[in-house]
Parts: sequence; C-alpha cells; structure tokens
Amino acid sequence: MSNVSTLVKSIQNIMRKDAGTYGDAQRLEQLGWMFFLKIFDDREKELELLRDDYSSPLAPELRWCNWAADEEGLTGEGLLDFVNNTLLPRLKNLAVGADRVAALVRTAFEDANNYMKKGTLMRQVINKINGIDFNASDDRHLFGDIYEKLLKDLQSAGNAGEFYTPRAVTQFIVEQVDPRLGETVLDPACGTGGFLVCTIEHLRRQARTAEDERTIQECFTGIEKKHLPHILCMTNLMLHGIDVPAGVRHDNTLARPLRDWTRQERVDVIVTNPPFGGMEEDGIEANFPAEFRTRETADLFLVLLMKLLKPGGRAGLVLPDGTLFGEGVKTRIKETLLTECNLHTIVRLPNGVFNPYTGIRTNLLFFTKGQPTTEIWYYEHPYPPGAKSYNKTKPIRIEEFAPERAWWHKREENAFAWRVDIETIRAGGFNLDSKNPHNSDTGPGDVEQLLPEYEKLLSQIAATRAKLKAELHQALTATRGAGE
Repeated sequence: MSNVSTLVKSIQNIMRKDAGTYGDAQRLEQLGWMFFLKIFDDREKELELLRDDYSSPLAPELRWCNWAADEEGLTGEGLLDFVNNTLLPRLKNLAVGADRVAALVRTAFEDANNYMKKGTLMRQVINKINGIDFNASDDRHLFGDIYEKLLKDLQSAGNAGEFYTPRAVTQFIVEQVDPRLGETVLDPACGTGGFLVCTIEHLRRQARTAEDERTIQECFTGIEKKHLPHILCMTNLMLHGIDVPAGVRHDNTLARPLRDWTRQERVDVIVTNPPFGGMEEDGIEANFPAEFRTRETADLFLVLLMKLLKPGGRAGLVLPDGTLFGEGVKTRIKETLLTECNLHTIVRLPNGVFNPYTGIRTNLLFFTKGQPTTEIWYYEHPYPPGAKSYNKTKPIRIEEFAPERAWWHKREENAFAWRVDIETIRAGGFNLDSKNPHNSDTGPGDVEQLLPEYEKLLSQIAATRAKLKAELHQALTATRGAGE
C-alpha cells in the first residue's frame, strides 16, 4: 500500500456522501470500530501463524476476514442488515468468561453504533480499508501517523479538545518523568492514548530482551470515560504493538470514591492531561473529602493523582492557569499538593498550544510524592522565532523543548527560568501563578497588585494636572497684569 494518506482521505470522502455520517465525530466513530476490527483481524492472522493453540474469541461469521474481506461480498441492504442486526449486537453481548481478548472486544463495542445509511457506500469504505495490511510494518507505521492526523481533524466536533493533546507535549512530559522498565504507569483520563503510546515508545528504547517486551505489554493502565476516544485508544495501542490492550478501561475515573482506591492500585508514574474547563455531573464531588469538593474536573483529578501515586512516585500533567491562581477549594488542594509532594517544576506554555480546541493557557506540572516542596522552578516556554501563536497547520513541535531539556538537569536562572521558595508561595496564599521576573512584558498582572498602582497613577496624574493648572493660571495672571 503506497499511499495510506490518500486512501484515508478517499475513505473520508466516501463517508461524506452518506447522510448518516454528517459530522467528524460520526465519521471517526464509524471508522474507529471498523479499523479496530480490521486491525484485530490482521493481528489474529499473525497469532494463528505464531501460536498453534490460538483460538479466536469471535464466531467465524463475525471475523472481518469472513464478512468484509471479499470485495464482491455483502453489500447494499444485506450488508446493513448484517451489521445492524447481527455483527454489532453479538459483539456487544460477546460471552467473556475468563477470556481477556473477548472482554477487550466486548468493551470496545458496548457503545458502538453504525451511522451509515447506505450499504453500497459502506462496502466502498470496507474495500478501501482492506487496502491496508496492518501486519506490514511500513503500512502500520505510516497509518499510525495518519491516524494522529485523523484525531486532529476532530476540531469541528464540539468536545474534540478532550480527545487530543499535541504529541510534542505528551513526548516532553513522558521524557522528563522518565518511566523505567518495571514501573507501573497510569493515565486516568487517557483519551485516545497519546500518553500511553509515548510511554510505550519510551520504554521500548530501554528494552533488550523478550521479557522486557512482555513487561511493557502489561505495565500500563488507562481509563477513559467516553466510548469514542476509548475505542480509538485501543486501536492506537494495537497499532503500536500492544497485543491485548486490556489495561485500558471504559469508565469514569472520578465516579469511584477516593477512599475505595487501595494501596495495591497505586502506581509509580502518572502522565495525563485531565479534562479542564468543564464541570463534572452532579454527585461526583461527593466521592471526595469535604475540603476538596468541587465540580471542576481538573481539580478533582489533581486530588486523585496525589492519592494514586506510590511514595516516591512521579507525575507529569497538563493543568490550566485557573488552577494555579484559583482560591477556595483550589487553595486547599494546592496546599496539600505542596505539603505531600515535591512540586519541583512548572513549565508555563504560551497561548494557543491547544488551538483550535481551546484558547485557555496551560501549564505542565511535574511532582514527586513523599517529600514537601521547598522551592518551585518555573520555565516560560517561548514561541519559536517569528511566531505569535500556534494553529492547526503550525502546532507546537518537540524541537522547541530543546532548551528545557538542556536546562532540566543543570538548573540555573536565565531569561526564561526562575525559582520561587515555599515561604514566598505560602505568604502569597499558595498562588502558583508566578510571572517571569526577567520579562518586562508580564501580561495583565494581578488585580490586587494593579489596583494600588492604578490609584497611585491617578493620584500622580491629578497632582500633575493641578500643578499645570496653577502654572497656567499664574502665567495668565501675569500676562493680564503686564497688559494693564
């Protein structure tokens, strides 16, 4: 398959002709379960060659190779009838027992829908998908890149910002947290799996043996609330060589009472971009202690992260500006964070990193559990030369983080880096919204600081005006006197 990119575009063009797939979200959900079945089928063919005892959890008639692979096979109303009344219902109710693979498939399809209304168009899409061999490394790796571009195309869907974190951001966070072979890794809001995939790639660079690869297959856990990103996550992981991504659960992490998480469930590493800018459903806050109760999702996740890390465990996450300067519950959460964890680094990102999904300014927080914070290092990430913002065609790139990487282990203050001690933070009411002291353009500033300065300026203006008025009056009086 020479051009997967062209093929995927042609699939999207076919689906646009169908009245049922009227938006990006519907098209991507449709493609999600179809690609999942094709990738799963290709993987099963490989396993059947490698393992004499391999047995598919799917009945023969449900396997992609038996109903979809023949280009002259089912089409039109017959194809729609099979998909709507046989394939999806049986996959949703697949007998599981102790079979992890069957459980994976059933979970993937529990909320799956067929949006396409024309069986002939569906057949055209299926035939195009058959043009990709997911057992061929070139096709698989190229499709992985195209798949990420498909995720970016979600911006026209209203909640797309929940699905995609720029790859440069995930890669930088994973590199600095540095998961090691043998450690357990969690993303409690894993979306389409960007952090998990980056973690897997990071660990594979450390792997030397077949046992190391088996460790990687089992070391991570992801939890995702919504069906579409969940199935996309599992597809993404299979594309990246995870045989059975059974560690990814379809669930609402915050719906579980905080006290119910056990010591055995604690992990060494957490890397995540929790949803922010929204509110959780009624009653979710009751799962948290009274002093931390809020419906702001990002704040609840921060409380959860502190609970789920082992002593000595490390976390890297994305948080909005509002968490840094917020008061009330936010202050209590930050005080607890700084008491129980060493929040050693905050990387302040510029506007537009998450465009076109949201314009909210964001930060990358890195902390280790078990020792209190004594000081926080800040690093202000600048735009690349000549840029004033980011957008869909010019996103943030991993190369831009080279200065942070070079600075990370030999920390010194410079034009972009500064540190604040815990006494200053405590005296400021745990406001973490520190401005770069080396940059004269520090933005709009804090209202409580600006108001006295504004009043002082008004007073100076009034004094100057009075002085000018007096001098003008004196000059006019002198002129009149001279004229008489």
